Amino acid sequence: MSAEHVEPAASHRLEAQGLVLAYGDRPVVDDLSVAIPDGRITVVVGANGCGKSTLLRGMARLVTPVRGAVLLDGKSVHRTPSKEVARVLGLLPQAPVAPEGITVTDLVGRGRYPHQGWFRHWTAADDEAVARALEATGTTELADRRIEDMSGGQRQRVWIAMALAQETDVLLLDEPTTYLDLAHQIEVLDLLTDLNRQRGTTIVVVMHDLNLACRYADHVIAMTDGAVTAQGAPRAVVTPELVQRVFGIASVVVDDPLSGTPTVVPVGRHHCAASA
Repeated sequence: MSAEHVEPAASHRLEAQGLVLAYGDRPVVDDLSVAIPDGRITVVVGANGCGKSTLLRGMARLVTPVRGAVLLDGKSVHRTPSKEVARVLGLLPQAPVAPEGITVTDLVGRGRYPHQGWFRHWTAADDEAVARALEATGTTELADRRIEDMSGGQRQRVWIAMALAQETDVLLLDEPTTYLDLAHQIEVLDLLTDLNRQRGTTIVVVMHDLNLACRYADHVIAMTDGAVTAQGAPRAVVTPELVQRVFGIASVVVDDPLSGTPTVVPVGRHHCAASA
């Protein structure tokens, strides 16, 4: 992307080394090694079942490795106390579920949990963090509403507000635009870009929409069968050959007229590649 970056508030190294993640006896991520660029937006793409969401869950210490390790600043996240990790690394999982009857303010306030301790109670700093998160996501006017009374787009913005209230330097999001219409997808991605550009927050997003991934990502990681197929800047990575290998479809790749990033035009059985 062409927008200017600011230096991260704090520099953190998030990486996987020889990572193997499995559900039961079935490996989903197999001997994967990858380093997340600090202070940039990384988007993980791939076909359904390729292991991209599992990779994100492993990085967020929700799945324990069979082998290998996820390292945050050189320390295994699975051997580091939860609150210590949560002060640096936040996660917005796919399709999160809120407790029944909870209000927007109460849910967003739960993002402050990593900053609480045995002898530290709610402070004015926590109030300010929640207020900033509500303002950034355009949900201030929804503060007293119950989560179940809101639209899908409103709920997603509230969940992102909760992640922002955590005030981590690294933020992982698993398909944050799923179930949103196009306008709300752009709204969410613009919000994440603002967070990255203004605070230097490292963002890692799992996405299905390859064209939006190319437009918003600084770094793309393409996965196939639990392994990294290619990674790098969108212009360097996204080619017809990669789309065929990762998604199994023919395509034409052209330049986005606004951003100059790659735009993938799929070629189906009823389309003519020569005229695309």
